[in-house]
Amino acid sequence: MELRSRRHMAPDVSGAIELCYTNGWTDGLPVVPPTPDRVEAMLAASGLAPDRQLAFIENRQISVTAEKVAINAVMAGCKAEYMPVVAAAVEALADPLYGYHGPATSTGGSAVFMVVNGPIARELDINCGDNLFGPGWRANATIGRAVRLVMRNVIGTLPGELDRSSLGHGGKYTYCIAENEAESPWPPFHTTRGFRADQNAVTIFAALAPHQISNQLSATAEGILETMCALMRMSVGTARQPQYATVFAGEHSATIKKSGWTREQVQQYMFDNSQASVAEHKRAHISAGDVTAQDERTLVPLVKEPSDFLVMSAGGRAGVQSCYIPGWGGKNGSQSVSREIRRP
Repeated sequence: MELRSRRHMAPDVSGAIELCYTNGWTDGLPVVPPTPDRVEAMLAASGLAPDRQLAFIENRQISVTAEKVAINAVMAGCKAEYMPVVAAAVEALADPLYGYHGPATSTGGSAVFMVVNGPIARELDINCGDNLFGPGWRANATIGRAVRLVMRNVIGTLPGELDRSSLGHGGKYTYCIAENEAESPWPPFHTTRGFRADQNAVTIFAALAPHQISNQLSATAEGILETMCALMRMSVGTARQPQYATVFAGEHSATIKKSGWTREQVQQYMFDNSQASVAEHKRAHISAGDVTAQDERTLVPLVKEPSDFLVMSAGGRAGVQSCYIPGWGGKNGSQSVSREIRRP
């Protein structure tokens, strides 16, 4: 296996870590030195040749090879067996539907939200439960971090340069979860994308931070969804978010399951009940112009279609919290993209 990347020499591990800082190759946290043996192990676990192109970023005219991805996966702290997930996510970045340049460079501050489905999520112990978006799980932390390091070190998406986020959010370090397929009220999310339940897949989504909602009063799906819709109505307000992810945690998922609501019923309810009036937008200075009587009656949908709500189940079993995650709302938007995770 011939590696072609430029070699750098360091006196010891500490020196190698400091070299990465000096050259701007870190996200601010220490990285694992990508020695040839570690990079080769990463490639072997994925069955990918070093020169295999995983993505071509059109606006940057940059080819992202498996070797470069493996280097950054090592730096992120990934185990070798995580590499197929990272590789699939990087493939998805180049999909025209995702539209890499917009969400990666916008002042809007989105991050790459990743959802892993299939048996591999359980095999790799990707967290789908307690502290879902928080620290504590190596797989979640390092898989998401690897994708961000690829964006930084290979594609050149550097804060303050190509990445012009005004605020950003913590998901820019890592934003990776698994779906709780075992306890979900619905079939696994990736089956909505044409995959079988026993296939492995990753879905990426240009996303803002999670917005937590709480409802401890409702014993029905409708009550929980009304809370979700009420808070979503003016959550971003531009009416340009192409998609929203909604993540229902344990107690809310159990209530929805008991109510017997399908994923499609949830999507339709949220589509119908998350619309805000033009008048509300104007009063909030989201839209321009004076408020008219017609504005009071004219509703603006949050997304174009009910299916633009990405409905999934994950999070702790205890507690009455769930969340919605707005997508990046640039001029042309960005669609979520799913890819099969392939292993040798």
